[in-house]
Amino acid sequence: MTDPVDDSVYSHAYGPDGPGLGMASGFSRAIGMHMEEVTGSRVTGWVDVGPQHLQPGSIVHGGLYAAVVEEAASYGASAAVRDRGQRVVGVANSTNFIRSVTQGRILVEATPIQQGRTQQFWEVRMTQAEDGRLVALGHLRLQNLLPPDGRS
Repeated sequence: MTDPVDDSVYSHAYGPDGPGLGMASGFSRAIGMHMEEVTGSRVTGWVDVGPQHLQPGSIVHGGLYAAVVEEAASYGASAAVRDRGQRVVGVANSTNFIRSVTQGRILVEATPIQQGRTQQFWEVRMTQAEDGRLVALGHLRLQNLLPPDGRS
């Protein structure tokens, strides 16, 4: 069983339309992702690899890495535009698998490469906690959506 999720961490990532992105009972919990820091300029967290994350070859399924990229960058991008009343949607996810993993903790760090008025581009690095080796590197482009009243 994973540690209980601290809902206060997720509240930073709520979009202006309320729960959805950031719900502690949502997708992050389903994939076992824990968030430590969520800001508009950095997201950190981790995933403890378990049997549920492995593909038939007994290594982490690439879909986990792609999902972590989407989650971490979406949380950060959402936090970056929250004060403007905007929300974000991912439009392109590119995830590269560098090194296979069979167990242990994967550390996650997401940082923006570009944050503009209409789009953001984030990089997400996943490393092994035990030795700091890079296991996956992903990039997510996100669209900043105007608030319902059309003003930004």
